[in-house]
Amino acid sequence: MQVLILYFSKGGNTRKLAQAIAKGVEDVKGVSAVLKKTSEVTKDDFLESDGVIAGSPVYFGVMAAELKKVFDDFVGVRKKMEGKVGAAFATSGDPTGGKETTMMSIIQAMLIYGMVIIGDPMSATGHFGVACVGAPDSKTEENAMKLGIRVAELAQKIK
Repeated sequence: MQVLILYFSKGGNTRKLAQAIAKGVEDVKGVSAVLKKTSEVTKDDFLESDGVIAGSPVYFGVMAAELKKVFDDFVGVRKKMEGKVGAAFATSGDPTGGKETTMMSIIQAMLIYGMVIIGDPMSATGHFGVACVGAPDSKTEENAMKLGIRVAELAQKIK
């Protein structure tokens, strides 16, 4: 079983957060993390994954165009994604930089794909997903791992 961690990162902070999430996924026995940039992901990556955790830097309060393009380009497999687990993460350059609205834009796309959406666990922040300003610090990395674990465990239960 695999969970796809899909991200766009220009400066590297979103990539670092994606890597921490992947560590959490890998902590769950029987689940592997597939870490892909938006420029690398394929429809098969989507179809072969039991969960997708997608992340983006904040661009005007929504996901980056590069991530949106993936959801747009893969719309043909939308119905095959129904029932798979989805989650979101975001990074920004400012504390009030629109991280939650960015995660909601990702969640909206996943809902249209028919996915089962979860946020991060209460032991993390209990909100829309994992987010940070700038590079993730150790607490954010810990929360990111918790999100990865949560998605992997739920994907196992659903399957």
